Amino acid sequence: MRIDAFGLERWFAEYEHEADIMLAESGIRSLAADRFDLDPGKLGYVIPTNGDPTLRESVGERYDRSRDGVLFTCGTQEANFLAFLSLLGDENAVDVDAGADEPGEGIGTGTHAVVVTPTYQALHAVPEALGEVTRVELEPPEWTLDPDEVADAAHDDTAVVVVNNPNNPTGRYHDEATMRAVYDVAVDNDAYLLCDEVYRLLAERPHPPVASFGAHGVSTTSLTKAYGLAGLRFGWIAGPEPVVERAWRWKDYTTISPSLFGQHVAKQALGRRESRILEENRELARDHRKRVGEWVDGLGLDWYEPVGVNGFVTVPEPFANAEAFCRTVVEEESVVLAPGGLFGFPDRFRIGFGLPTEELEEGLTRVRRVIRDRGGG
Repeated sequence: MRIDAFGLERWFAEYEHEADIMLAESGIRSLAADRFDLDPGKLGYVIPTNGDPTLRESVGERYDRSRDGVLFTCGTQEANFLAFLSLLGDENAVDVDAGADEPGEGIGTGTHAVVVTPTYQALHAVPEALGEVTRVELEPPEWTLDPDEVADAAHDDTAVVVVNNPNNPTGRYHDEATMRAVYDVAVDNDAYLLCDEVYRLLAERPHPPVASFGAHGVSTTSLTKAYGLAGLRFGWIAGPEPVVERAWRWKDYTTISPSLFGQHVAKQALGRRESRILEENRELARDHRKRVGEWVDGLGLDWYEPVGVNGFVTVPEPFANAEAFCRTVVEEESVVLAPGGLFGFPDRFRIGFGLPTEELEEGLTRVRRVIRDRGGG
């Protein structure tokens, strides 16, 4: 098994630690720890290792799933990784001894994935390490997802169709009708639709999660992006019990159990505090989206107005490409942006605007200075 270096993470490793302002992060600003009770008791494993049954039951209800249709993970990254291990590269990945009695438990799997791109690199790099990937490319400026293109890319060996919705890096939120049409493509090919929904609850009116669509739907998410709790490293897979059971078997070889601290705080964040947290974060996202939109327009740049807190902006003149622009910005003004070449679009850069307002404004001012010093804007 060979996997490509994670370009975005290596970029962050090069610049993030020393820079003044991180204007490339795709999540909302972090909440203060003192909003929560931080004492989980004894520092042991979470038992059972797939997560607290009562909390899994509560999370499962959000997807019309039982508690056995939910597995707690170390963030969305592990959730996606375990899902791919469960669905790709093994003809019997979803087998009938998984102990579940629901439609789809006998669906065969193959070694092929259809992945909608641009997207977070892990969503295509991990499937590429396990099998074959066909990409369905979204095109600017609207980044529209065409279910017919997904259908054309799928074939008999397709095990999973992969979509990130809302999309990273573009911020495009594919509507429910489109996602249900893509789900039907997966059903027609005896495959699963895996949707990374980590930004979903930053939307003003979130669409139903894919795991609620039926036996072929798998949702992954975490408390990182929408809740501002990245440091918890707490996420989950929701979907058909055979898939979740198989993912749990793989988890025995990765992190064994979810974080005890993460689960302890997650119970609070998903309880009575949840509506307040999401209301605050959506308000911040709404305000910052307007600020960045005005900044983009004022500089004569272009983007698709995103859902969430990251957008994909055209590179200003006279820079040759996004990497040259982003290196200049970080080296001259100590502000980190993400080059679009890391997502396959060297003429764009990703900007994250979920950070605190004062930092955002300072970061925008510094980037504007770089652009105007070179005759742009």
